[in-house]
Amino acid sequence: MPEWLIPLIPAAPLLACLITAMAGPRLLKQNSHWPCWLGVGVSFVLSLGLLISLITTSEPSSSIHVYDWLLIGLADSPDLHVPIALHIDSLTGIMLVTVTLVGMLVSVYSVGYMHNDPSYWRFFVWIALFIFSMTLLLLAGNFLLLYVAWELVGICSYLLIGFWYQKPEAAAAGKKAFLVNRVGDFGFALGVFLIWKTFGTLDYSFILDPGNLTETSQTTITLICLLLLAGAVGKSAQFPLHVWLPDAMEGPTPVSALIHAATMVTAGVYLVARCTPLFLLSPTAQMVILTVGGITALMAALTALTQNDLKRVLAYSTVSQLGYMFVGLGIGSQAAIVAGMFHLFTHAFFKALLFLGAGSVMHAMGGVIDMTRFSGLRHRMKVTHVTFAIGAATLAGFPLLSGFWSKDAILGALYTAAGANTGSLQYGCLLLFWIMTFTAFLTAFYIFRAYFMTFWGPLSLPEEAGEHTHESPRAMTAPLIILAVASVFVGSLLGPTRLFHSWLSKSISDSLFDQNISSAHHWTPILLSIAAAFLGILVAGFMYGRKSLIPEKLARSMRMLHQISYHKFYLDEIYQALFVGPLQVICWGCRGADWLLDSLVDCVARIPLGFGKLTSTMQNGLVQLYALWMIGVTALLLWVMIVLRG
Repeated sequence: MPEWLIPLIPAAPLLACLITAMAGPRLLKQNSHWPCWLGVGVSFVLSLGLLISLITTSEPSSSIHVYDWLLIGLADSPDLHVPIALHIDSLTGIMLVTVTLVGMLVSVYSVGYMHNDPSYWRFFVWIALFIFSMTLLLLAGNFLLLYVAWELVGICSYLLIGFWYQKPEAAAAGKKAFLVNRVGDFGFALGVFLIWKTFGTLDYSFILDPGNLTETSQTTITLICLLLLAGAVGKSAQFPLHVWLPDAMEGPTPVSALIHAATMVTAGVYLVARCTPLFLLSPTAQMVILTVGGITALMAALTALTQNDLKRVLAYSTVSQLGYMFVGLGIGSQAAIVAGMFHLFTHAFFKALLFLGAGSVMHAMGGVIDMTRFSGLRHRMKVTHVTFAIGAATLAGFPLLSGFWSKDAILGALYTAAGANTGSLQYGCLLLFWIMTFTAFLTAFYIFRAYFMTFWGPLSLPEEAGEHTHESPRAMTAPLIILAVASVFVGSLLGPTRLFHSWLSKSISDSLFDQNISSAHHWTPILLSIAAAFLGILVAGFMYGRKSLIPEKLARSMRMLHQISYHKFYLDEIYQALFVGPLQVICWGCRGADWLLDSLVDCVARIPLGFGKLTSTMQNGLVQLYALWMIGVTALLLWVMIVLRG
C-alpha cells in the first residue's frame, strides 16, 4: 500500500467533520450523515488495505514522517524534536480495521436512531471528529502525538455523552466522564514528561526498543509504567476510575455502542499493549495490572447482576470484559497478550451488537429502557431478538462463538502461567484463574437475565411505546445483522487457526518473552469455561425465562448483598464523601474568601468616592460660599491650635 495513502486514514473523517460543521446546519440538514459515511468509509477501506499489506509483507513495523511539529533548541542537536510521525505495525492495522468498521456501522445505524433529532448535523460532526481522534491515536508514532489524540478522544466523549445537554442527567454524565478521566490523564501526562526526561526523546522506535531499555534503572521503568497505567485505567474504565462509564449511558445509544465497543475504552488496553517492552521490565506494574483487572472484572460482573436498566447492564459488562483484557495483558506471556488483544477484537463486534440491539429496543419502547416495564418483545421485534440472542451467547462464551475463543484464550494463558510459576505467584495466578472462571459464570447469567427479561414472558409494553410497536427500520437492523454474522464467524475463523496470533506477533518480538513457558491449550480451562457458560444460561433461564418468584425471594433473603450490588458497591457515595464533598466545601470557602476580598476592595474604593462626593458640594461656583468655607476652616484651625497650646 502506498505510504501517501496512510495519512488519509485520519484525514478523511477530519475532512468529513469540517464539511458537516460548515454545511450541515444550512445546506445538508437531514443529509448531514453523508460526509460522515464517506469519510469513515474511506478510512475503513484504507485501513483494510493497510492490514492486508501488513499481512503480506515481512516487515514487522515501519514509520512515516509527515512533517516536523516541534523543534526546540539547535537544529543539529535539538533539545526536543517531535515530528508528526505515523507508526505502522500489525497491532495498528488490526485496531484501525476494528475502530473504522464499528464506527462505520454505528454511523449507518445512527441515521435511523437520530433522524428526528433537531441537532442531527451536530451529532455527525462529533462522530466524525471522534473517529479522527481515535485513528490518530492508533497511528501516532510518538508519545506527545499520542497524548494529544488521547485528549481529543476525551473531549469528544464529553461532547457525545452530553449530547442531549438539556437533560441534567446527560450534562452531569458528560462532566463526570471528563473529570474522572482527567485524574488518569494527569498521571499519563507525568509519564510522558518522565519518558522525555529519561530518554531524551518521545519516539516509539527508540523508547520501545529493548536494547535501549537495558541501561534504565528498574525504579524509573516502574514509575513510568505506573504513570502510563494511570491513564489507561481512567480511559478503559478500570477500578477505581470506572465510575464514569455506566453514567455515560445518558448519551445516545449509538454513542454508547461506539464508546463501549471499539473506541475510547479500548484506548487504555491499546496503550498497555503498545508499551509491552516497558511493562515486561516491571514485575510490579504487571502485578498491578493483574490485580486491577481481576478486581474490575469481578466487581463489575457482580454489579450487573441486579441492574434493571438494559444499557447499564451492558455498560457494566463492558467494564468487566475490559478487566479480562487487562488480566491478559498483565500475565506477561506472548500468548496472554495476544489473547487480551484478541478479546478486544471480538468484543468490539458483539458488544456493538448488544448496544445497538438495546437501542433498537429503546427506539421501539418510546425511550424506555427499564427491563421491568416491558417483556415478550420477541413477538414484535424478531430481527432484534435473534441478533441480541447471538450477541448474548457470544458474550457468555457459548462454544464456537467469538467470545468463547478469546475468553478461553485468556483463561488458558492464566492457567498456563499458574503452572509455570512457583510459590506465592503460582497461588496468586490460580486464585485469579478461579475468580475469572466464576466471573465467566456471572457474565453468562446476567446477560441472559437481561435477554429473558426483555424478550421472553408475556407481551408487556409501556405506555410510551403505544399500541403498534414494531421492528426498527432497516437502517438500524442492517448493522445488527452484519455484527451478528461477525460475532459468529470472526472467532471461529481466527481462533482455532491461530491466524490472529500470527498477525499480532509480528509487532511483539519473541525475544521479549520467556520461551520456556508453553502456550499450548489445556482442556481444564476449556471445560470449565464451557461449564460456566452453560450453567449461567441455565440458571438465568430457570429464574427469568418464565414467571418466577425466585429472584424476589433471593433479593429479600440476601437483602444486604443485593443492595450493595444494586447501589454499585456505594462507590459513588464513597467518592462523594471522600473527594467531591470536601472539594465542594473548599470551593465554597474559596468563593466566600473571594467575596470578602471583593468587599474589602470595594470598601477601599468607596472611601475616596464618598470623600469626593462630600467635597463636590463645595464646588458650586458661589464665591460667598467659598469665603464662608475659608473663614470656617481658618477658625477651626485656630481653635485646634489654642486647645493644643492650652
